[in-house]
Amino acid sequence: MRWRANAKINLSLEILGRREDGYHELNMVMTSVSLCDWLEAEPAPPGISLACSDPSVPCGPQNTVYRAAALFLESSGLAKKTGVRLFLEKAIPSQAGLGGGSADAAATLCALNALFHYPVSREDLLRIGLKVGADVPFCLTGGVCLAQGVGERLTRVQGLMPCAVVICKPPISVSTPEAFRRADSRTGANSHFTEGVLRALEAGSLSALGKAIGNDFEEVMALPETAAVRYALLEAGAAGACMTGSGSAVFGLFNSSAQAEACVQGLKHTWPQTFLCFPA
Repeated sequence: MRWRANAKINLSLEILGRREDGYHELNMVMTSVSLCDWLEAEPAPPGISLACSDPSVPCGPQNTVYRAAALFLESSGLAKKTGVRLFLEKAIPSQAGLGGGSADAAATLCALNALFHYPVSREDLLRIGLKVGADVPFCLTGGVCLAQGVGERLTRVQGLMPCAVVICKPPISVSTPEAFRRADSRTGANSHFTEGVLRALEAGSLSALGKAIGNDFEEVMALPETAAVRYALLEAGAAGACMTGSGSAVFGLFNSSAQAEACVQGLKHTWPQTFLCFPA
């Protein structure tokens, strides 16, 4: 069994405030993109065996794939009867705001459900996914969604118009807890990126979408590296550019695949982790 794990980007991300449970209330629009990892799964004796193409990725219980597999086997009642052997082929950069770990967990849940003939309902998969991470329910759903709550309340919205997406991760990683801490200390009115993004999607206008995209984390983190990437994407002709998640990857939206490919070739000299992809 081989399963695709698509990355995601945030067309908008608004942090509405910290909740009593310590989590943050969010309002955002996310879309799947074709940049992906691949997961291979096969039945094995009881237990979980995980290997990865990237030797820097831990393969124990701290890995989202391992946690998702353990929760799936427990929830399905299969843990004492069978196990799984898993191999993860990584392409999505880590600590980039692209949801790589969440995508891998979602692919694990889908692959195991298919491998063992669907013992778990769709609703239960979503509940299991949320235990692994807030973005996992979206990665299980895919497409373009308005995501609210901590990211688990999903509403499908108008799909992205035809375009190419250039994703570039500068050589800097962002601590998500630190990003939220800075967001909590800011003052001023809340942003309204999501409202503009939804209007642009409904209108089917890439130029309007490029002007509407925005991310509260980009403002509160104010990273020179992401600012430099954003400027380079806009100079290369992107209709709009924005950081995704808590960073540090930045994406640009392009009307033309040829223009996007030229941008990738230009940016790779400075930032090797640059990718051409498309809405998925």
